[in-house]
Amino acid sequence: MNIDSIQNGVVLDHIQAGKSMDIYRYLHLDELDCSVAIIKNVRSGRMGKKDIIKIDSPMEVDLDVLGYIDSNITVNVIRNGQLVAKKHLQLPQKLVNIIHCKNPRCITVAEPQLDAIFLLSDADTHTYRCAYCETAKDKKF
Repeated sequence: MNIDSIQNGVVLDHIQAGKSMDIYRYLHLDELDCSVAIIKNVRSGRMGKKDIIKIDSPMEVDLDVLGYIDSNITVNVIRNGQLVAKKHLQLPQKLVNIIHCKNPRCITVAEPQLDAIFLLSDADTHTYRCAYCETAKDKKF
């Protein structure tokens, strides 16, 4: 298999195997007018298997979304065929409009124009709590 290198864009590396389509949807990559390559189940010495996404266009990626989905992802920024920045992610402390509250009595259900805000309550279990009603949302993908 031959996947061309990119000259200007972003490479998302070290994605947990099988999670690339979640990232594709959450980052709305289908709306881009450029080449996007999703490479699944690539052999990796460190991870066993991993996914990679190559985006052949300069863009800002939502690091909070990526950190929530998989904080082990590496974001590589490519300019003129050269790596110019490598960003390592971490679990975000605050998520805004990325996940939504499942509590039917939460104010965000009655008032959908309010931002859905979740705060990290337990980094070990990746548990976030609604800022309004404190309902827990475990990381499930």
